[in-house]
Amino acid sequence: MAQPLRFRRAPGDWSADRVRSQLERPLDDNLGATASDPWFASPPGYEARRFDMDDGSFALFCWTDGDDDPPDGADGGPVGYWVGNTETPSQLWRTDKYGFDEVPYPVARWVQRELLAGLHDDEPWLAAYPHVSWFFLPVFCSKDGAETTRAFFRDHAAGFPNATREEGTGFVEETLRPGTLDDHREVMAGKLGTSASLDLVRMSAAIAEFTAARILTEAGYEVTPEIEVTTGHSLDYRATDPDTGAASLVEVTRPQPVSGRSASDPVAAVRDTAETKTSGQLEAHGGGVTLFVDCTSFPADDWEAVREARPEVRHRPAVVLRARPNGHVEGYRKGSVPLDLSAAIDWV
Repeated sequence: MAQPLRFRRAPGDWSADRVRSQLERPLDDNLGATASDPWFASPPGYEARRFDMDDGSFALFCWTDGDDDPPDGADGGPVGYWVGNTETPSQLWRTDKYGFDEVPYPVARWVQRELLAGLHDDEPWLAAYPHVSWFFLPVFCSKDGAETTRAFFRDHAAGFPNATREEGTGFVEETLRPGTLDDHREVMAGKLGTSASLDLVRMSAAIAEFTAARILTEAGYEVTPEIEVTTGHSLDYRATDPDTGAASLVEVTRPQPVSGRSASDPVAAVRDTAETKTSGQLEAHGGGVTLFVDCTSFPADDWEAVREARPEVRHRPAVVLRARPNGHVEGYRKGSVPLDLSAAIDWV
């Protein structure tokens, strides 16, 4: 699977002539490229060019005589920064890659203004969701994931059954609004994927992690994602009580609805999915992890069956839940859950 959009940093002296000969000309020869001034003013102290290819891909390049705020481990001096979802000119093949939070802030800010303007030209309805637009920008504008990630929100309501795109996207917008996950944008946005094929199961599973962060935050916990443990695995979250410092580990799984799997009924779907998780990652860890089983993909009738049966999930402690786009979450517990989630979940 391809990666979210990242910067290439090209040390050395750059000029308009060098940009034209080593970047613009190869792009034009291979793809047909139109070079122009950027839509927004270039970062202070930088010159910049925008390249739009005939196949709809793009690239941005800016350069300066002195990089006053280089990424960690990099030297200052003359340098150019490249970002784009098109082919990379050979002159840049051996350059190092950096995330949006690693390059100089003025460079990242300029690029994001350019990308957001292009995104909202293509998907005007997304302009009403600034947090979703910004947070997922590295995948919305990625080489292979632009179409699929946009379609996931536009055509599939961010994985919510029987919901409009406005309802599903609105839920994610409200989840991101507090900024809880901003410092982890590259990792978390990348979970949505940048594949050219639309994988609703994987994308919905990614949103389940965002839902878990929302629940933990609303319950008053500080969340840290991607916690490496001694087994070599990474667990989804550490939830820390800011008053006591007590921390708990949380892992999230999201069963598919019966219509999309071999399980004969929703109760079996919950059991099977939880067993897959507990017989692998959680079994290796050896306990001490709260499992969230997110049934948000289930239609109302399937969830009602799970509510009534309250099936075991072969792991304790566990929380089995279902979220709706309006923010209402209901669920039940198995075992002694070390987290007080009553402020965020309506227990059934």
